[in-house]
Amino acid sequence: MIKSNKLINEKSPYLLQHVNNPVDWYPWGEEAFQKAKKEKKPIFLSIGYSTCHWCHVMAHESFESQDVADLMNETFISIKVDREERPDIDKIYMTVCQMMTGSGGWPLTILLTPDKKPFFAGTYFPKESKFGRIGLIDLIKRVKSLWINNKDELLESAEKITFSLQNLSQESPGDKFNEKILKKTYNQLSSQFDSKKGGFSDRPKFPTPHNLMFLLRYWKRTGEQHALEMVEKTLQEIRKGGIYDHIGFGIHRYSTDRNWFVPHFEKMLYDQALIAIAYIEAFQATRKKIYKKTAEEIFEYIIRDMVSPKGGFYSAEDADSEGEEGKFYVWSRAELEKVLEQKEVELIMNIYNITESGNYLEEATGRKTGKNILYLNQIQDIEQEEQHLKLDNIRQELFKYREKRIHPHKDDKILTDWNGLMIAALVKGAKAFSEPKYLKIAQNATHFIINNLKKEDGILLHRYREGNAEIEGFLTDYAFFIWGLLEMFEATFNNKYLEIALELNELLLKHFWDDHIGGFYFTSESNEELLTRQKEIYDGAIPSGNSVSMLNLLRLSYITGDHILEEKADILSRVFSEKLEASPLAYTQFMVAADFAVGPTYSLVIAGNSNSKDTLNMLEAVENEYLPNKVLLLRKMEQENPDIDKFSNFVQFFDDKDNKATAYVCIDKTCKPPSHEIDKILEYLDSNWEK
Repeated sequence: MIKSNKLINEKSPYLLQHVNNPVDWYPWGEEAFQKAKKEKKPIFLSIGYSTCHWCHVMAHESFESQDVADLMNETFISIKVDREERPDIDKIYMTVCQMMTGSGGWPLTILLTPDKKPFFAGTYFPKESKFGRIGLIDLIKRVKSLWINNKDELLESAEKITFSLQNLSQESPGDKFNEKILKKTYNQLSSQFDSKKGGFSDRPKFPTPHNLMFLLRYWKRTGEQHALEMVEKTLQEIRKGGIYDHIGFGIHRYSTDRNWFVPHFEKMLYDQALIAIAYIEAFQATRKKIYKKTAEEIFEYIIRDMVSPKGGFYSAEDADSEGEEGKFYVWSRAELEKVLEQKEVELIMNIYNITESGNYLEEATGRKTGKNILYLNQIQDIEQEEQHLKLDNIRQELFKYREKRIHPHKDDKILTDWNGLMIAALVKGAKAFSEPKYLKIAQNATHFIINNLKKEDGILLHRYREGNAEIEGFLTDYAFFIWGLLEMFEATFNNKYLEIALELNELLLKHFWDDHIGGFYFTSESNEELLTRQKEIYDGAIPSGNSVSMLNLLRLSYITGDHILEEKADILSRVFSEKLEASPLAYTQFMVAADFAVGPTYSLVIAGNSNSKDTLNMLEAVENEYLPNKVLLLRKMEQENPDIDKFSNFVQFFDDKDNKATAYVCIDKTCKPPSHEIDKILEYLDSNWEK
């Protein structure tokens, strides 16, 4: 009988993957730390997530090995943490790893004193030492010897590292933003741009959608065509590449090569949401159907595979199946011939670059495997209508065949922050494509969060799984869900969404705001006290909570007329201005907010009967345009006392004229004459840009 360790009662799929390891794992908590103090042992902290390929490799090599487990159990108290469940812990010790080694990643391996202070950091370790890289067995033996013979040195080192960590992020508030910072961001992106393959690095290549969202705004602001060209080149290369799942849709985590060809095959919910937003905005800016089609395909994947029966969105799908990365996604010619007619095989091989010997090389040896990753040479191949119909029929046959394979593991926990991103993406799609299905899915997820992850006192919880909601929410839970709620409000004009967004924003300011300098901490004052209370600003794979909150504050201020919220956004921008000025390329989601702040920014109030044709036509015309820096309000004139008046302190002066839908456009808080004419409204909304 297999013995379980202390992870047996956890809900995290990642922790449960390790429940039968011979390592005596503990979850993060006082029991583990008290045991370490009592037994005078250091702590082995391992942080990862359930769809992490190298986490699986290290687990199979080492944590499932009785030899390694015996050494670990003798030397350490061992703790497992799911970084998606406890990003607060992960962010602190990832910072430590980057400080100590210059790099980071998962699995994250940290050695701690019993009072949580780190003295060693690394990532993946093989079981045995090889090629000059220390193996886990040798590392444990060395640490064991040091802990016995040189413990004071390790403790002193831990104190120094902790001191450096706690004094790492001293903010230096500076000046207000202006257009120079936007131009500097554009110039840095332009200098990093890969003109041949798109993206902003050599290898590996991450989609980083907020880079593209910023560039679209810069193009809108200045008319700079190169900004738009960088966006289009990147989105088209991603759509053509192996990073895109051409059979089942959705985007993989990143590309291991420059050409977007060989992906790291895991699929993350936040990646789907953010890249979908970039494709939606590119469609609005250019009206090119390929961008609309790609966003729709991503949503098809999400709706088909990632929606829980209760309406929330699951977190991720693994890169591995049957112990092999990418096995679920790659194809041999022989498999194609089992499914398709010969003419169809030839067509699909030609268009998707499939070869007899395979284009997917074995990582260790570089040998051909006979397996193929599907990728396109030309977008036009899938845009021609007749060709598209043929390919779609073939795709559906291949999809049915692929569904019979053993699927990658699905991480079925539901996270409030990642759900907020997907809600925002779906609502943007619903508005841009006039697709009510997306709005319905987003509403279901919104109500799921409100009903299951929001406590009676309004406090958000971070994680839900198997009927259990727990872990007090972090900054990103509030920021991203407020973003989703604001999109819901502007799509439905249901004031309940605005009301909840305002309540959550008030809680955010109360529990996360730094009253001394300004800016939001990642954790509230009631979260578990860790080594340090961090403020995060870096926009990595996921935008930072401060970046998204900056834009939320500005939008809420423009919707309600509450100038205090705008003042908070101004303070927020000044708090981090030194970092932003030094390297704006690292903060492009913050620059999206800066673009809104610098203006021109538009408030559009439409006064009219919410069910009348002229009102609906006016709303549709506005949503069809690429107008990123606007807030949109509807004053429902069928109501004797329009309910939006309770939330906004300026709309009560805007009535429908002559019983016709009437639009009021204000640019940087200066209002144009009211108008019934859609063309005139759009002319107002397109004015004052530097072109």
